[in-house]
Amino acid sequence: MPTLHLSQDDAADALLSRDPLALLIGMLLDQQFPMERAFGAPRMLADRMGADTLSAAAIVECDPDVLKAHFSGPPALHRYPGSMAGRTQELARALVERYDGRADAVWADAPDGGTLLRRLGELPGFGAQKAKIFLALLGKQCGVTPPGWREAAGEYGEDGARRSVADITDPASLAEVRAHKQQVKQEAKEAKEAKAANP
Repeated sequence: MPTLHLSQDDAADALLSRDPLALLIGMLLDQQFPMERAFGAPRMLADRMGADTLSAAAIVECDPDVLKAHFSGPPALHRYPGSMAGRTQELARALVERYDGRADAVWADAPDGGTLLRRLGELPGFGAQKAKIFLALLGKQCGVTPPGWREAAGEYGEDGARRSVADITDPASLAEVRAHKQQVKQEAKEAKEAKAANP
């Protein structure tokens, strides 16, 4: 079992470390929201559902309005609690229909990195970039290393990178990843401004 430090909260990180579904939902929520709060959300969701760990079947069976209320808080589990509650239910439904409700079944028997990347990319809410980042997280911190996983994860799979949640192991690496994201955002903004100035 991995020892993850993605939320910087001991109870939330303990759940992420032992519950693959919690980890998958944390990754789903990691967009337009501070990453440590996204990865802290599964613990709060489990608490609000009265469970020690999350169950894909229980999320699917949950009344959508009740699930939305769980997401709305306070505190809210995401900046867009309604849409993310729906997306989480879609993800859980896909896991129930395709993987017997087991999140780890997505990667447990993956023969190679390319297959695993494809499986992740087919999950609701997982675009190409998110699938690569989660693949890198599985490889770097969870011991899921099918042949070719680094290549499939692209730049996120590089050893020693500080690009994404896959590289966060403590508060210092969190700060490094955040700085990298800010730099990328700033470079994109400057490029856009330069293009607008020189059409």
